[in-house]
Amino acid sequence: MAPLLTLSRLIDRVTEFTGRWVAWLVLGAVLISALNAAVRKAFNTSSNAYLEIQWYLFAAVFLLAAGYTLLRQEHVKIDVISGRFSKRTQIWIDIVGLVCFVLPLVWTVIRLSLPLVIRAYETNEYSSNAGGLIRWPVFAMLPLGFFLLGVQAVSELIKRIAFLRGLIPDPTRKAQAKSAEQELAEALQKEVAERERAALAGKP
Repeated sequence: MAPLLTLSRLIDRVTEFTGRWVAWLVLGAVLISALNAAVRKAFNTSSNAYLEIQWYLFAAVFLLAAGYTLLRQEHVKIDVISGRFSKRTQIWIDIVGLVCFVLPLVWTVIRLSLPLVIRAYETNEYSSNAGGLIRWPVFAMLPLGFFLLGVQAVSELIKRIAFLRGLIPDPTRKAQAKSAEQELAEALQKEVAERERAALAGKP
């Protein structure tokens, strides 16, 4: 079980890193949206590329952060029902859900979406809107996002089995009571502060 727990910790670190960096795409989408609105208001002009990049970024955040959301235990659960059971029963419910629903769904979505991505890449498919963007990168977010979700689901499965064997504490217990929005804001503030310090340190 020790090698599997090591693998789980590695997956968690990769997922944490991915989630932290994907959070910056939210800021990018906001800035692009504000810039597009300002240009349209000031110069009465716009571009479909600016509009499409916004939902490209939204798709990236939604899909690429799915595994991070699972790691942070932020996905919707029916706690009003499962909360009535013992912790071991709740863990077994999670295991059944991961094995019977999450992992098969991940496999199905990847299997069905990969041909779409390959075809869009081979044909160099572009948006049908004038000035629109190339399509295959955003299509690729679907199998990539579900792959990251599936890998994190494997980590969650390992942790729950280890808990049932008494090897680790409760993996479903949240380490902090902060909301996801508070954690995102703090992470962005920390990144900005670190970049400012690095920029000041690099000045002669």
